[in-house]
Amino acid sequence: MQQYILRRTLLNLFVIFLVISGVFLALRLAPGDVVISRLAQQTQIEDFEAAKKVIKQDLGLDKPLYQQYGEYLGGLITQLDLKDSFQSKKPVSHELKDRVGPTIELGILQIIVALLVATPIGIISAIRQDTWMDYFLRFFAIAFLGIPVFVLAVLVILGTSRFLGGTPLPDWLTPHSTWVDFFDNPIENLKRVLGPAVIGGLGTGAIIMRFLRSQMLEVLRQDYVRTAWAKGLKERVVVIRHALKNALIPVLTVVGLLLGTVVSGNVILEVIFRVPGIGFFAVNAIAQSDFPVVQGVVLLVAVTLVFVNLLVDIAYAWLDPRIRYG
Repeated sequence: MQQYILRRTLLNLFVIFLVISGVFLALRLAPGDVVISRLAQQTQIEDFEAAKKVIKQDLGLDKPLYQQYGEYLGGLITQLDLKDSFQSKKPVSHELKDRVGPTIELGILQIIVALLVATPIGIISAIRQDTWMDYFLRFFAIAFLGIPVFVLAVLVILGTSRFLGGTPLPDWLTPHSTWVDFFDNPIENLKRVLGPAVIGGLGTGAIIMRFLRSQMLEVLRQDYVRTAWAKGLKERVVVIRHALKNALIPVLTVVGLLLGTVVSGNVILEVIFRVPGIGFFAVNAIAQSDFPVVQGVVLLVAVTLVFVNLLVDIAYAWLDPRIRYG
């Protein structure tokens, strides 16, 4: 097991290195964009080339590409230095630290909503296979799977506003211009994050529900489950104690992957509901060609995804002692 963890960790570090290198090179294929945008903000320019040179020096874009890459990679490896933002001139690590909280809160709450919705629905749909209830639940799961989250968010906001006859939207569906930290005021914080969490959780829950249903159907056909039925055990005991635990093993992979993608992929929800998280920060950075911020966000997302997958694999052995890694 230790050798497996070591191999996976080294492989993950190599993947992160490839991501860092690819993003760094991709952003600098057209480094003139950020320079021109900076020049456009100046009202009076006497010497265009001189001003362009000064801005490149200020942003560190005047050096050869290999030197920029070496300095960035060296600072990242030795000091975990993500450089300074082009716009705020503050360290990117500090900027990300201030914004990672809302993103993690939204992602975790979205997964909680998804599990609360998907787990009972997936179980009921499996044990009532091919009944009207199964078809009804699967219909809604497919519907939420097919509707993009940003479309669902707009439909919910517009539909709720229409249903209320033009009256103000509920606080939990209203985009707020200010953010309140959870530890400062939990109620006001939940008003700002509950709407996107529920909307995103419906789509995420649909994925988990369909996967859980298929796994439950497979497990319910196993011999040990049939033996449990033959012993006369109650349905609740057979489903929860014998079937659900083993059905959750492959589902754990999906939840782990979804947790990584949800935490890093709620860009549109953060923009619509004005949640000041990583996604909202990344959109502004891309619009302003803020290379260090974009690199920092992508690095954070890559680290989250690869190590969440590692934790999921390790959790396999806890759920099923038969699983061993050589």
